[in-house]
Amino acid sequence: MKIKHLIVVILASTNLLSAQSKLDEMLPTRGLCIAAPKPDGVDRFVKFIAEELGPNHINTLILRVDYNYQYERHPELRNNVALSKSDVKRMVDACKKFRINLIPQINLLGHQSWHGSLEGLLRVYPEFDETPHVQLPDKYVWPNDDGLYCKSYCPLHPGVHKIVFELIDEITEVFEASAFHAGMDEVFYIGDEKCPRCSGRDKAELFAGEVTKVRNYLASKNLELWIWGDRLIDGKTTGMGMWEASMNNTHRAIDMIPKDVFICDWHYERVDPTAVMFAMKGFRVATCPWRNGDLATRQLDLMVGLRKNATPAMKDNYQGMIQTVWTSADNFLDYYYGVKEQPDLDKGDQAGCFKDLINAIKDL
Repeated sequence: MKIKHLIVVILASTNLLSAQSKLDEMLPTRGLCIAAPKPDGVDRFVKFIAEELGPNHINTLILRVDYNYQYERHPELRNNVALSKSDVKRMVDACKKFRINLIPQINLLGHQSWHGSLEGLLRVYPEFDETPHVQLPDKYVWPNDDGLYCKSYCPLHPGVHKIVFELIDEITEVFEASAFHAGMDEVFYIGDEKCPRCSGRDKAELFAGEVTKVRNYLASKNLELWIWGDRLIDGKTTGMGMWEASMNNTHRAIDMIPKDVFICDWHYERVDPTAVMFAMKGFRVATCPWRNGDLATRQLDLMVGLRKNATPAMKDNYQGMIQTVWTSADNFLDYYYGVKEQPDLDKGDQAGCFKDLINAIKDL
């Protein structure tokens, strides 16, 4: 009986490994991008990793950290409540157990403010502001006369990269990361006509220069750069507009940046096949849904089909799927576990979308 039991265990393990191998072949990157939890939410988040992400074959976790960490080299940039080193290590250990690639994110270039508040970098170092003449309003509305969505730092300021690179060093070290996500989405303020350094310069060259500078620094540390792909898509030609693509001419940067940058290609309204463009330009790309489960499963079908039918030279450029979440980690887990109902469900269901994507991946 012991021998028969051992044979059953061996066969079951072999079948699991075979199924996992097939899944890795069909969809190498299966990810979630979410805000890092607050310190009092770490226990719950670690449990989520162990009970949901690992068993459901998620192998990539992008945590948007920004200033939610107790930086030692730049404590002036910390949020008032921020993760400790031990908090981070618990999440790192949980991801290691399930072989999940844990990638920290700090928004670079754009997203240096939100509505009426500055993020850490420009709050502490206002001299880095690309548009200091644009004042944050007491009550934010969109659209507005200044075209203000989020502030940007000036990529040509001589002091900005010393600070940025020190943050990158510290966050990638504590997360034991092999890659770093720099954001770089929705950059509307770049090459401003009033900036003494950027005025009159090609916006595509400015964007490409910043991507390349960050990529080269990471490469010197044997780390990969991941970014969102919207600024590399021509919003006018594609009809995708200013949010999911660029209307300020940064799209030409796609031909100016290194090919080893990983592209997170987000589309929330349609099954736009822009992964083909990135793959044909030589980039690895993952498609990123948000709150529409039907859309996400159709995007998955497209990605699997592209990979299946690609030439050997192109196949590995089609990497997979990364669910994005645009609420706090606590809120998302409440939605995911049914603790509370999402507001504006008529506009979409983030938790339901992720569940639909997980089930579709299982069906592969």
